[in-house]
Amino acid sequence: MPSYRAPLDDFRFIFNDLLRIRDYASVPGFAEATPDVIETVLREGARFVEDIVQPLNQIGDREGCRFDNGQVFAPAGFKAAFDAYRDCGWNGLTGDPAYGGQGLPRVVGIALSEMTTSACMAFGMYPGLTRGVGDVIRTHGSAEQKRTYLARLVACEWTGAMSLTEPQAGTDLGLIATKAKPAGDGTYRITGTKIFISSGDHDLAPNIIHLVLARIGGAADGAKGVSLFIVPKFLVGADGTLGMRNGAAVGSIERKMGNHGNPTCVMIYEGAVGYLIGRQHEGLHAIFTMLNATRLGSGVQGLAIAEAAYQNAARHARERLQGRSLMGTAAPDKPADPIIHQPDVRRMLMTMRSFIEGARALALWVGVLVDCAHKHPRAEEKRAADDLVSLLTPVIKAYFTDWGYQCATLAQQIFGGHGYIKESGMEQFVRDARLPMLYEGANGVQALDLVGRKLPAADGRLPKRFLGLLETFIAANRGCPAIAADFVAPLADAAEQLRIATTVICERAQRNKDDAAAASMSYLQLLALVAIGFMWTRMALVAARRLEDLPDDDEQGPLYRNKLMTGRFFMRQMLPDTMSHFAKILAATDVTMALPADAF
Repeated sequence: MPSYRAPLDDFRFIFNDLLRIRDYASVPGFAEATPDVIETVLREGARFVEDIVQPLNQIGDREGCRFDNGQVFAPAGFKAAFDAYRDCGWNGLTGDPAYGGQGLPRVVGIALSEMTTSACMAFGMYPGLTRGVGDVIRTHGSAEQKRTYLARLVACEWTGAMSLTEPQAGTDLGLIATKAKPAGDGTYRITGTKIFISSGDHDLAPNIIHLVLARIGGAADGAKGVSLFIVPKFLVGADGTLGMRNGAAVGSIERKMGNHGNPTCVMIYEGAVGYLIGRQHEGLHAIFTMLNATRLGSGVQGLAIAEAAYQNAARHARERLQGRSLMGTAAPDKPADPIIHQPDVRRMLMTMRSFIEGARALALWVGVLVDCAHKHPRAEEKRAADDLVSLLTPVIKAYFTDWGYQCATLAQQIFGGHGYIKESGMEQFVRDARLPMLYEGANGVQALDLVGRKLPAADGRLPKRFLGLLETFIAANRGCPAIAADFVAPLADAAEQLRIATTVICERAQRNKDDAAAASMSYLQLLALVAIGFMWTRMALVAARRLEDLPDDDEQGPLYRNKLMTGRFFMRQMLPDTMSHFAKILAATDVTMALPADAF
């Protein structure tokens, strides 16, 4: 049976030592996020997901959701756990205090989201989508819409769903055919079919608030003609009570490879009452408020599955007895040695661990930047943070989910044949990890967004911002003897590759967009490796300085020494992959599109 324990020591290291959250007290919300408050959130959140949520993971996978007489029912135990989640106030952790939230920084919410997803990804999607819907209404909704919906969404009394995709309109939302007809009273009647709607219906909450993209009659073709509407499952009266059932019904739920504990619905809207949110024909602008957040959330899902899979693989490697260590007997009192003494098993474990810890640091740093981009009192700091968030969002979504899947398969490999058996839980991690690579914009689309939009935006300001940050950090720490050779030097080499690759990609895009697009995934992976290498170098600097100040027998010593050893593995065994991606970018990419389409 799989298990999970929240990596609290690593969270503490990142929050307190690396990011020094206390230094952001001038940013609204951070003054309340004292070390004691963060510690309480982490400790109590860990207890909740370990005791209440994690036991649901295999139950949800085994039972799945049930569709009966037009109603979707979550697996056994989900309703009680969701009620407990709501009653504990977890969903309002980062919510707006004006609507009952606690107002803590989003970076704290990212940590809770990772823990919840590691425990049970399917469960974590219900509140995750609810927060996203609330963010859109808070940012783009009218005062009346905020009064009607926000407090209940923040409290998770009601939940949310995002209804975008149609059979003919996936990545290209400009192809949406769902219609919105003005009713003459300020509302609209929504008619159409949506597919792949996560949490589109269930029995966890009395009302579900759908955000639906639709086209008002007479609107222009393409993306510019799409508007966004609030479509509640049940209409809401002026006093906030629930009224009649709206014309939004579930046609079916999909039979899926994984993520069985969360329903993926076909939603049929037949004259459903909808309320325009934002301005007509600007629906994509409004929905990207949610998509940008959900793309970061998808990346955290990849990280979270990697963590859960790694923990179980490490435990199995410590316990599984097979053969003897190549360097001599490691466990003379046993018939064989634990497989953790085998170098190839260590290679897989260290690959997972060094990705996970570096990725977690990057995700939480970007979480701080998200808060700064929205709330920092100085305009230049806001713009700098927003530039970095915009650049790194597609990287986190694509690279983290790719590696979440890779880590799940590595963990399964460590289990050997037992990893192919359901009881171990490894094959569920592999199946579940496949989903975040596909939704919220498939990973190839993230690479296209990075190269086609983010690099040229504002005359290349976004990559210049990140490269400048790297250059400043490298120059300041070249002379630090504790990290210069193992960390700063390889980071400097990789950063130079990134600088050259950025110039090459931008120049190539001006001549032939296909050539630039063909190299986009290599560029995304190069940028991801450099970004994680940057975080590892920062962590190594902190760990080395802490060790200088600690006595040899201090109980915190192993944490910092392990950080340095894990970081060295990343810099020596994973960061060198930049050379392969760099070579692919420099090579002519016209061969990618050379074969005629009808030859496939």
